[in-house]
Amino acid sequence: MLSAGPDGDTPPSWLDGSNCQRFAYGVLALFGLACPPLRSSDLWDYQGATTVVQDPEPLDLMLYNKTADPFGAHVAIWMAPDQILHLCHEIGVPVIWQPAMFATRPRYATLVGLKRVKARRVDRAAGSNS
Repeated sequence: MLSAGPDGDTPPSWLDGSNCQRFAYGVLALFGLACPPLRSSDLWDYQGATTVVQDPEPLDLMLYNKTADPFGAHVAIWMAPDQILHLCHEIGVPVIWQPAMFATRPRYATLVGLKRVKARRVDRAAGSNS
């Protein structure tokens, strides 16, 4: 699998190599949601296709970091109560964790916040929103 870090070469597909953002955006696309390929701090500031929310719903993006600063934050996806999907760097594969598991790791100790993607993916073949 190729690396897809912020400063590395980007593989053609998120399935060929990902970082947490590419993984999260790829999963959302499977559910018909479109999020621009933004780094975490830009995602946090961006209000076009996303909005800040307080109470998580399935497929909301969660940003975790050492502090409340969104720069360099880890991006995960709320799937259900106590089920957060993310591409885990320390394990090297996607995993589902409970919120308490993030709190035990210094790099994920702070929940920066939640973003809800409101843009639907455009189906290019049909020329309409899916």
